[in-house]
Amino acid sequence: MNGKEPHMKKPDWLKIRLGNNDNFSMTGKIIESKGLCTICQSGRCPNLGECWNKGTATFMIGGDICTRSCKFCNTKTGKPRPLDPEEPLKIANSVRQLRLKHAVITSVDRDDLPDYGAGHWAETIRKIKEINPDTTIEVLIPDFNGKQELLDLIIQAAPDIISHNMETVERLTPQIRSVAKYQTSLDVLRYISRSGIPTKSGLMLGLGEKQEEIIFLMDDLIASNCYLLSIGQYLQPSKKNIPVAEYIHPSVFEGLKSIAEKKGFKHVESGPLVRSSYHSIDFL
Repeated sequence: MNGKEPHMKKPDWLKIRLGNNDNFSMTGKIIESKGLCTICQSGRCPNLGECWNKGTATFMIGGDICTRSCKFCNTKTGKPRPLDPEEPLKIANSVRQLRLKHAVITSVDRDDLPDYGAGHWAETIRKIKEINPDTTIEVLIPDFNGKQELLDLIIQAAPDIISHNMETVERLTPQIRSVAKYQTSLDVLRYISRSGIPTKSGLMLGLGEKQEEIIFLMDDLIASNCYLLSIGQYLQPSKKNIPVAEYIHPSVFEGLKSIAEKKGFKHVESGPLVRSSYHSIDFL
């Protein structure tokens, strides 16, 4: 497939499970009552039903408006509102109400702020740990423009896993990501890994990448001491986003998982509906 077809039919293996139980309803109510954002909603995640049924969600801090406009992402872009100083506490209390054993936090990019939101990130991690001492934490962070002193704020807050997504192969990065650079993302992962905190990254397929480019990216991650990896299918969330070039068969995902494990990755989630935080507790 050449990726130019306007209405490419989704294959049967991309059927999405809808949410319909009490946990799903309770999760939604807690999130709504505190005025919080989740990437589950803003990113139109295909696993929203499965995860909310299990009483878990990936919180998105820093508001719901991003200063970047990546071609794959459905999050709104523009001028963000000021940070909510109460958000770290609201997130921590929501983690407690949902009785989460493992909390996943991500954020929009806040290039409008002097510290790109790193201080707000660190305070959120600290509050979660203070109120939920038995809950493990994974954070999916932006690149903070590669500034090591800002990465240090996240490292010092000591989450259990620090994740930063490569998103796509080197050749496609300028087309897919609006500001982030391939080498900067590798540098971020390499710097964090020196702290001893496990690093994780994620990759989308179906954007026109070639298998040898995926293998090259795996090698770059291993060289950066990143040993946790998620691989999923890109799904076009709206008409304004870049179209899908190809729907990748599940057998290809299985093959890539095998290759990644042989290269030394310690845990790999690879499948059409896998997303960055999918089965995240299994990465611990």
